[in-house]
Order: sequence, then structure tokens, then C-alpha cells
Amino acid sequence: MRAVVAREPGGPEVLELRELPDPEPGPGEVLLRVAASGVNRADVAQRGGTYPPPPGASDVLGLEVSGTVLALGEGAEGTTDLRVGDEACALLAAGGCAELVVVPAGQVMPVPAGVDLVDAAALPEVAATVWSTVFMSAGLRPGEVLLVHGGGSGVGTMAVQLAAQAGAVVAVTAGSERKLRACAELGASVLVDYSTQDFVEAVRAATDGRGADVVLDVVGGPYLDRNVRVLAPGGRLVQLGLQGGRRAELDLGLLMAKRLSLLGSTLRARPVDGPDGKAAICASVVEHVWPLVAEGRVRPVVSERVVVRTAADVARAHTDLEAGAHVGKVLLVWETMGR
Repeated sequence: MRAVVAREPGGPEVLELRELPDPEPGPGEVLLRVAASGVNRADVAQRGGTYPPPPGASDVLGLEVSGTVLALGEGAEGTTDLRVGDEACALLAAGGCAELVVVPAGQVMPVPAGVDLVDAAALPEVAATVWSTVFMSAGLRPGEVLLVHGGGSGVGTMAVQLAAQAGAVVAVTAGSERKLRACAELGASVLVDYSTQDFVEAVRAATDGRGADVVLDVVGGPYLDRNVRVLAPGGRLVQLGLQGGRRAELDLGLLMAKRLSLLGSTLRARPVDGPDGKAAICASVVEHVWPLVAEGRVRPVVSERVVVRTAADVARAHTDLEAGAHVGKVLLVWETMGR
């Protein structure tokens, strides 16, 4: 099979398409022929040498795929309803940017009804991330206010849709009018251009001074103080990323006075099993999110589909993701799909 690896830490030019042995499913695993692979910020960080895969995981990039079930490992039938030939999508710790991949059965999900097989690759990472943090951990409730930083991103577009469907008021920050319009079409009602507006003032003004009940942040350090200030009493800050840096000063007095909760989360390093494991999250996503997708109330938002013929195609997908002009997801589509 062909697979995407970085020959050394660096920019998109270090990406290579290598011929690797075809994987075989072990006990409890599912073998998929990959139709498409999602490209994520984690792939960019891994390529740059700052986010290595978990111990024992493949060094092939890629955290999510869609494809067709080719084989089931011993015991896998007891943990999944999928069978050979079924269309599926999957969440993984590594290895997704390849023509074949093996995945623990609990992390393989059916493609929601009505979703194109390629576009299904845009769902696993963002759906699992948003559902596990905003809903399972932070407990967003109807009528509450959710502030999503980076509303035009893959995670952002999913968070906007799910929160709006849950009856929350959704505020977003983004850096262009085009992205803000896209967020409004998905259900956001408070739109903040972070290049020209102070999101603390804008969100407070839109909520009669109360602020946001939940903040979903990928920026990190530079936003910490303002995130704490924009939160309403009893608010929850969900920290998903550190794109702006990992260190900042925090006014603990304000944290205590407002009874705030700071929740940190990463998805990749979670165990497969257990109450906080990826299998449990995937099962909850299938139960709660997939029906909304099947009904057309939530949809995968795909900005770009890049067909993989050479390493230059993969590099272009990484470059486009880093440029930040996209709304939603960037996908790699494997030329061999359908064989």
C-alpha cells in the first residue's frame, strides 16, 4: 500500500508517499480500504516534529478515514455490527493517510445515512472531539451560550452545528467575513471578527453582559485571560489546542469568584477502552450525532478534496490547511478507491 510519512521534521516538502506492507487485522481489529483521509492540525504538528504518535502507534500520518471493510480480525464481530463490504468511517491514533488501515473495532463507525463515502472522512475526528468535550465533559445545555474560537475550522463548523441543534446560542470568532457568513449559515448568531473586534466585549454585549457559559478554545496562552473574563458565572473553558502557545498567567481569584471550570482534552492519546476511551466516545457519537447527520440537521463541511497521486498532492493539502483559508475540512482522496 501507499502511505504518507514525513522523512524528517519540516515543512510540507518533507512528506513522502512510501510503499509499505499491507496491514493485517489483529484480534479485535477491522481492516479498511481507505477512500479518503482527513487532514488535521495534528498531522501538521507531527510532520513538524512537535506531536509524535503515541507509543507503539504507526508513524504514518492520519487520524481519521472513510472506506470499505475488507476484513475482520478475530473477535471483532463481537464488538461491531459492520461486516465485509460495508462502508465505514473511523477514528485512529495514527496511520490514516494510507490506502489500507487497521483500526480497533470500537473506533469504526457506520457511515451515516445520506453521506457520501468520501465526505464521511470529514466526520470522525470533529464529531468525536466536539461531542466528548462540549457535551460529555462541559455539559452544554439548551439556552446556554457557547463561544467557539476558530468557527470556520473543522472542529468549529461541527461545534456550531451541534450546539445550535442542542438549542444553545452560538457565538464564534473568525478572521474573515466569508468564514463568519459560513458560521451563520450553520447556526451561529453572534459573529466576531477577531482581527477587528474584542471578543470579550462583543460576546458580553450580545448576552446583556453575562458572557458565555462554555468556551471552546484552540489558541491557548494568548487567549486564556480573555477566555476567563468572557465566561459567565459557573462557566466552563474547554482547551483543545495550543496554536498560540502553551503558557499564560491566570487570575485565580477571578476563577474562584466566578466558579469556573478549566477542562483540558486531547483525543489522540486516550485509551481505546474504558469509560473515557475512544470506543465509548465513538459509541456515543453514533447514538447521538449520527441521527442528526442522517436527518440532514448536521452535515460534514468539506472545503477541499485533494486526489492523491504524488507526494506533491499531499503537500498541497498540508499547505492549504496551514494557510487557514479553508472552511471545514481538507480531505485526501485516494486514487485507488473503488478497486
